[in-house]
Amino acid sequence: MKCIIVDDEPLAREGMELNVQEVPFLECVGTFPSALDANEFLHNNQVDLVFLDIQMPGITGLDFIRILKDKPMFILTTAYPEFALESYELDVVDYLVKPIRLERFLKAVNKAKDLYLLQEKSENNSPQVNNEDGFIYLKSDRKILKVFLKDIRFISGMKDYVMVHTNKDRIMTAMNLKTIFEQLPQDQFARVSKSHLINVHYLESMDGDEINLGNDKIPLGKTYRDDFINRFIKDNLLERP
Repeated sequence: MKCIIVDDEPLAREGMELNVQEVPFLECVGTFPSALDANEFLHNNQVDLVFLDIQMPGITGLDFIRILKDKPMFILTTAYPEFALESYELDVVDYLVKPIRLERFLKAVNKAKDLYLLQEKSENNSPQVNNEDGFIYLKSDRKILKVFLKDIRFISGMKDYVMVHTNKDRIMTAMNLKTIFEQLPQDQFARVSKSHLINVHYLESMDGDEINLGNDKIPLGKTYRDDFINRFIKDNLLERP
C-alpha cells in the first residue's frame, strides 16, 4: 500500500516514516509539511493511505479531507484527542494521539490493510452489464447469480456491501454503492441518497423527501434531490401554463 505523511512538524514526519518502515506492506512515497503540498501530489499520484496531522497552518487536516473529491484512506495523527468524534464523521480509518506507540500504530495500519483488501475484493466483484439482454451477474456467498435489471427495484448500501432488492428476493454482495452504480445504465438507475439507488421504472410518487416505489419508501437526500428531479421528473411533469 502506497502512503504519504502530512505533518507540519519535521520530527513528527521523521518518526512516522520510521514507523512505516517497520511495516512490510507499506511504502512511503512522500512526506509533506502542509495540506497544500500534499494536495498537489495527490492530484498527480495514486495513494492508498494518508497519515494526516489535524492542526496545521493554512488548511487543517479535517478541512483537507472535506475538500478532496477522490479520497484515499486516512489515519489522523494529532496531539488533540478532542477532535476524535468529528474525525470519525469523516470516515477516517483511525485516530492516533501523539506520542504514537508502535503497537497502536500497527493496530491502525492493520485496520487500513483489511479495508484495502476488502475494497479490492469489491472491485473484482463489480457487475458486468449485458446491455442487449439487460442483466448482470452478481457474486453472493459462493454463488454467481444472474439478475435482470428490470427486476431490480432498488439497491441499498451498507459501507462495503450492497443489498440488491429485486421483485423476488434480496441479494447481498461485497461492493460499495458507488461501484455498482457506475456499472448500471444511468438512464434507468438513479442515486437518490447516500445509501440508496432506485430503478426509476418503479417510481410511483414523490412526497417531500420520500420516494414511493409501491411497497417500498426510499429517502430522497437533499444533496441528490435537484439532480434527480432535473434528470427524471422535470421533462415529464405536466403543470399549469
